[in-house]
Amino acid sequence: MQLLLTYDVVTTTPEGRRRLRKMAKLCEGYGHRVQRSVFEIVCDDAELLTLLDGARRIIDASGDSVRVYRLPANGFAAVHRLGVAEPAPHHDPLIL
Repeated sequence: MQLLLTYDVVTTTPEGRRRLRKMAKLCEGYGHRVQRSVFEIVCDDAELLTLLDGARRIIDASGDSVRVYRLPANGFAAVHRLGVAEPAPHHDPLIL
């Protein structure tokens, strides 16, 4: 499945800045960063559950938020880009 994951983490405290780094690191293991807190992800149901569990463990639910949008098949192919936005290499390995 193709997903768009976005997050917003309150960074006014050192703990918040740590949560922000942890969320970024978690998401980098699943997909491609296309904006600062936006990731395009290709995964299966089991990986999605693991990703959501990891995010749930990281965020502070009283101030942070995570949104996951499930896109239709080939949804990434229909993205309109402006400016310096590059298409993400979804079928390439995430680890170099």
